[in-house]
Formats: sequence, structure tokens, C-alpha cells
Amino acid sequence: MKNILCIGAGYVGGPTMAIIALKCPTYKVNVVDINADRIAAWNSDELPIYEPGLQELVEKTRGRNLFFTTDIVQGIKEADIIFVSVNTPTKTFGRGAGRAADLQYWEKTARQIKQHANKDLIVVEKSTLPVRTAAAMERILHSGENERHFEVLSNPEFLAEGTAVNDLKKPDRVLIGGRNNELGQAAVKELVKIYAHWVKRDKILTANTWSSELSKLVANAFLAQRVSSINSISAICEATEANISEVSRAVGMDSRIGPKFLNSSVGFGGSCFKKDILNLVYLCERFSLPEVAAYWEQVVLMNEWQQERFVDKIIKIMFNTVAGKKIALFGFAFKADTGDTRESPAIKISRQLLDEQVELRITDPRALQQAAIDLQEFGDKVTYETDPYAAAKNCHALAIMTEWECYKDLDWQRLYDSMEKPAFIFDGRNILDHEKLYEYGFNVYPIGKPGMSRLV
Repeated sequence: MKNILCIGAGYVGGPTMAIIALKCPTYKVNVVDINADRIAAWNSDELPIYEPGLQELVEKTRGRNLFFTTDIVQGIKEADIIFVSVNTPTKTFGRGAGRAADLQYWEKTARQIKQHANKDLIVVEKSTLPVRTAAAMERILHSGENERHFEVLSNPEFLAEGTAVNDLKKPDRVLIGGRNNELGQAAVKELVKIYAHWVKRDKILTANTWSSELSKLVANAFLAQRVSSINSISAICEATEANISEVSRAVGMDSRIGPKFLNSSVGFGGSCFKKDILNLVYLCERFSLPEVAAYWEQVVLMNEWQQERFVDKIIKIMFNTVAGKKIALFGFAFKADTGDTRESPAIKISRQLLDEQVELRITDPRALQQAAIDLQEFGDKVTYETDPYAAAKNCHALAIMTEWECYKDLDWQRLYDSMEKPAFIFDGRNILDHEKLYEYGFNVYPIGKPGMSRLV
């Protein structure tokens, strides 16, 4: 039985190793992390992350050939293949702050592997990293007096939170990058062998290491670009009384474009899009490509502007002041079917509303605990409610922040009746039946569509 080790038990490492353990029963899979509370959660009935189907997936293999532990040293000593899935956030200090990836955790991991490995190893980059990071890792691993050989591969993840389990079971593609020499290609074949247990061979792509590393950044940049593109058009729609849903449908039916990621909203969030685009921007700047850097940075700037525009609309519609008014945000996670709030548009929108002295209420089926952490500096200025009806009671306005399916099924007449009048609803995800809401008595303001006002 071969031993696989994953260093990092987060959103990528945990689910990825769970599916490998399920599909490759002859492999022993260890997942290690320095965070003891996180590991304890992986060994419990309440996993540290929420993904549909993940609990059931973990329970099928945990204790059989899938193990979660804090013993990183022992895991390295036993491993034949090591996946590195540690956090690589955007730097907040020094050179490249606000753009470059912070690689300190990645480098510490590389040095731990070098120190404790007792055999030749395949080391797999699973974290999203700048181009040519594999070369830096190889230099660290082979520095000094070291008889061990380490072959570093790039194997970026292409998971979408909320559908991660299905993405792992039925991936669009698996990408593996390695060196174009005998040892590099032998290592690539070993990793191909693992994925081939459940992924068709024509969906397992192999490339050189640098192409693989860059592909991950580019994939996220292209997806985010579509979101910012359609959101820019939503502003034109509101100015001209066009309908963004009709425009999106017409554009998306073009087979060269397609309909995905063309739903206008308050903007994208999550741990990857903004971070990876800024990483790409920094890369372009480092290679003296300022025009390319500016092009991709505009994707992020448009996303931020869309959120500011949403707050500006709320203030303008509500008689140019929201001070002292009660507003409830429905949803705080950056997208539905996850509890993740990283870079959620709701964070920035909440802070801007609180700066306007709004009495803010927040409800979300999965992300309330994290919302309280994200907004902890505001203390009791924010109320957190599990019950959306309690959140809406006596409010002047509601704003939809996350496209949770459960919000579509709420009793909106009951919600309207419980609110202050005139009652406003700002649909930041365009998921509700706006004509019905208007019939109930709401003043309705979607994104990229004409508002429906009862005000004289």
C-alpha cells in the first residue's frame, strides 16, 4: 500500500483527499494540519467546512484508509507522495503587498519536507501558486547536503465551492505539470495513475510545470472577467431601462460565448478569484507588462465598483439617508451551498452600510458564525438571526446577498407585513420573482433591471 500525505486540511486538501481515498482503496491517505481544532473537526460529525455530500464522503473512508492528524513529521516520514495544500493568501506587507502571493507557509512546508523525508519523494503543488514556484521549491528541497531526490509536480485544483464533491467526482479535466525529462515524466505517470482510478484518460491533461501553474491563474481570471463584464453591462441596463436577464440570455445563446457566469449580481467573492487575479497582475508587472497588468486589474476594480454602486443605490432610493434605519441582509456567504465568507461582497456592503449608521441584521443558513467574526469590530451594531422572519421584522429594507434556494420559498407576504413601510427590497442576486414582490407591496430594485416603485 502506497502512502499519500496531504499537508493542509482546508477547502482543497480535505475534500480532494477524501475522494482519492474513496476511489483508490489501495492507497493510505493521511491529511495533516497544524491546526488541532480543524483536525478534530475533520474527525467529528461536524466537519470544518460545509459542502453538499462531503460529510457522507468522509464517513465512507475515514478510519479505513483516510486519516486526519496533526503529526506532520510522521506523515512526511511515511509518505511516498506529498500534496502541498497550504494557504497562500495575498501579501499584506512588504514588496508586492496587495498583489503578490504570501508564500511563507509554503516555504516552511518545503523545509519541513526536506528535513524529515527519508526517501525519494514526489511533491505535488496543490495550492494556487505563482508561475515558476515549483523551481523554487526544488531549489529548497535539494539545497545543502541532501541525498534524497524530490520531483515537484503542479496539479492545480479547479473546484467550485458548493459543488466541490461533484467537481472532484466528475472533473472537466485534471491538469498535471512536470519537467520534460525522464524523472519528471515518471513522476507525472505516478500521479496520472492515481486519477485514472476514476477519471477518463482523455480528461487527464499533462503539460510542462509552468503551463500548469499559469493555467490555474488564467482559468480563474477568465471566470471572474465574465462576472465583471456582465456586471458592467448591468449598469448600462439600469441607465437605459434595458433588462440584464434578457441581454444575458441573448448573448449567452451564442455558442461562441455560452451562458455560464453571465448572471449579474453584487459581484464575485471567495478565496480564489481576487487573489489569483492580483497574483497575475503582480506577475505581469514583474515581467514589465504594464498594459496586461492594467487589463486584468480592471476586473477586480469593476467588482469593487459594483458593490459600491449597490450601496449607493440603497442610499439614494431610501431618500438619500439610511442612518438609524434597519436593513437586513439575506445571506452572507460569498455563494450558495457553502459557509465560506472569504472576500464575500456582503462584507464590504455591510461595512459601508454600518458606516452610514444603519442598524444591520444578518441572516444566513450556513455562515452566521463566520459573519460575526468578519464584522466583530462593529460589536452589537450588528444582529445575527438564524430565522429570516425574525431578521426582517420591523426592517425598512431587505437586501439579497447570497443566492440561497431557500430564500425563493419564503413567505414574502408575511415578510412584507412585518416590515416598516414603505418596505424596500434590493435583490443583489436577481433570484426572486420581482413582479410578485411588487404585488405584495414591496418597492423592488433588482440589479440591471428597472426598479418597481410604489412611491409617488
